[in-house]
Amino acid sequence: MSIKVQIRMIELFGLRNFSSELRMPTTPHIERHFSASDTVRDVVIGMADGLTVPFALAAGLSGAVASSDIVVVAGLAEIAAGAIAMGLGGYLAARTDMQHYESERRREVHEVQHLAERERREVAEIFQGYGLSGPQLDSVVAAISADPERWVDFMMRHELGLEAPDPRRAPISALTIGGSYLLGGLVPLAAYFFTSDTHRALLASIAVTGLALLCFGAVKAKLTAVPVLRGALETLLVGGMAAGVAFAVAKLIG
Repeated sequence: MSIKVQIRMIELFGLRNFSSELRMPTTPHIERHFSASDTVRDVVIGMADGLTVPFALAAGLSGAVASSDIVVVAGLAEIAAGAIAMGLGGYLAARTDMQHYESERRREVHEVQHLAERERREVAEIFQGYGLSGPQLDSVVAAISADPERWVDFMMRHELGLEAPDPRRAPISALTIGGSYLLGGLVPLAAYFFTSDTHRALLASIAVTGLALLCFGAVKAKLTAVPVLRGALETLLVGGMAAGVAFAVAKLIG
């Protein structure tokens, strides 16, 4: 049995009988993993839409109206509506995740209580995939099934691949997505605050939005351990394509 498997079992289930088998390395290895993936995902969702949709609206209006005031008013209205809609979408998605987890956990509790033997076989099958067999396997299965709460936790994580959602996730997700959309939307609209010439404002908006996409992609790449240049260029390309298509549709309709 590998050291990692044994350590993981001790961390999860307190299996003291395995502690004597462990041989720790002489030099401790400290693992650093990125643990804010949900927040980054929400920021990416909100910021990406915020940078592209208001830009496309402002660009489309720039070819149809002569005053930047109209672009500003329409852009601010769109940003407000978009931030609210995106935030509510994030809230409902997080609430759905929580409800799904709770539903699956109730089902797993019922199975542990009423189909215990089948659930023990499933635990055994999971650890057989790690190379356990014989007395060691029997000992692990017995230890896990001795505590119903931990047993259910184990089945949720390793059979269904579900982690308990943070109960604060829904409002945090709503605020993160909505706030990111708001901040992103102000970037392409900012140029229209400082000039009444819509053509000049559009050129400045294109430059500022492109730079913002590059910076946003670089930061995202840094947080997720992706090469910074690649992440920046990918974000610029994807955001630019989305904005270009939206702009073309707006011009066609206008």
